[in-house]
Amino acid sequence: MPCGSEVFTEPKYSSEDIALPKAILNHVKQETHHQNIYVIDRGLQSARTMKSFSSNTISFIVRAKENRKYVELESLIDGNQDLNLGELALIKDSKVYLYTGKAINNKKGNVHYKEELVETPFRLIITKTKTEEAKEFWFITNEFNLSAKEIAEAYRKRWDIEVFFRFIKQELNVSHLVSLNKNGIEVMLYMTLIVAMLILIYKKSQ
Repeated sequence: MPCGSEVFTEPKYSSEDIALPKAILNHVKQETHHQNIYVIDRGLQSARTMKSFSSNTISFIVRAKENRKYVELESLIDGNQDLNLGELALIKDSKVYLYTGKAINNKKGNVHYKEELVETPFRLIITKTKTEEAKEFWFITNEFNLSAKEIAEAYRKRWDIEVFFRFIKQELNVSHLVSLNKNGIEVMLYMTLIVAMLILIYKKSQ
């Protein structure tokens, strides 16, 4: 039975919806033997893109919009499973099909979107915070070998990285990365941090 309450209207695509999948596919082509898991925020929600990732054996974890519509195939929670994920509590861990919107041109040339089920199995994990104002976090992934806690932890680490990059962009004026390989990024970050510390030491010495 369908679950969730997403209403299909004309999707509002951001530049990330278009650019991010291309960037990931290009990265995969460059590192064909990688074992990366791509952790993505809510900017990317296309079930067709997720299907394409699975077809290309690209592992991903996406933070989904809450109340997304889906069909549950089976629950992956067993009776002895620990629902305690640290700062989060596990509500659902299921294999699902996702709904998406398919663009259709009518006779007048107008575009409307028809609800379509993408029959590729994904994993939906729903968690909530243990705070007084409990907040839900929905994750969609094609990784079935990791535990729900490992999935949630991967996203938490992604958020830590985003906070760090926001810091170096806003505070240290790093506008872009000059290299996209691991060694190049490490060198640039170390150089930026060393220069920032030297400037801070110089200012304090005056």
